[in-house]
Amino acid sequence: PARHCGPASAHGPEPRRGRPRSAAAERAILDAVVELLEAGEPLARLSIERIARTAGVGKATIYRRWSDKEALFVDVLRAVEPSDPVVSGTAGLDDLRLMLEWVRTRGLAHRSSVFLHNVVAQMKSHPRLWAEYQRTVIAPRRAAMLEAVRRAVDAGELRDDLDTELMNDLFLGPVLMRTLHHPEAPLPDDLVDRLMHALLQGLAPKAQVAGGGPVTGPV
Repeated sequence: PARHCGPASAHGPEPRRGRPRSAAAERAILDAVVELLEAGEPLARLSIERIARTAGVGKATIYRRWSDKEALFVDVLRAVEPSDPVVSGTAGLDDLRLMLEWVRTRGLAHRSSVFLHNVVAQMKSHPRLWAEYQRTVIAPRRAAMLEAVRRAVDAGELRDDLDTELMNDLFLGPVLMRTLHHPEAPLPDDLVDRLMHALLQGLAPKAQVAGGGPVTGPV
């Protein structure tokens, strides 16, 4: 989503004039936090007073929408990230593919944005903020992906004799490895399709699978 970047002075962005209301006020507050962070203000030093002044609203306007800074910052990160994928909620593998593709494109967005990279890095050094982000953003996304895996099992698209969380991790793990832990790894457009094909076909040699040979190691 587009972000408004106001003019910066020696003390950071100039505050907005007037007091916008409702949805406009919420947008002004989120934009104000982004502006301050882009101007180099660390998360730890951002106060509600400074955010309110920059947004041109009163502190009470902020507290009516967010209980504390942690909740506000999580919404800021949501606002600057790619929107969550729209899935059918009824399909199995098709929905799973859409969600994995979203993880891939999100990884590309983080690579191309120094701002996003810095904000996420700062969040990790604030335990309460990181825990709130995990609870309200990461956990629901994981739950949605697990539901897609379960729908795929019910539809006969995936095996029904394996733990669904294990299968979910098998699909998600390689994409997270490339986007989070191996940032120089390529993220080509066909990555998700190739990954899903490899997992669905199996990783054992074809001759071994055709001959019914044993697969060593725990499953």
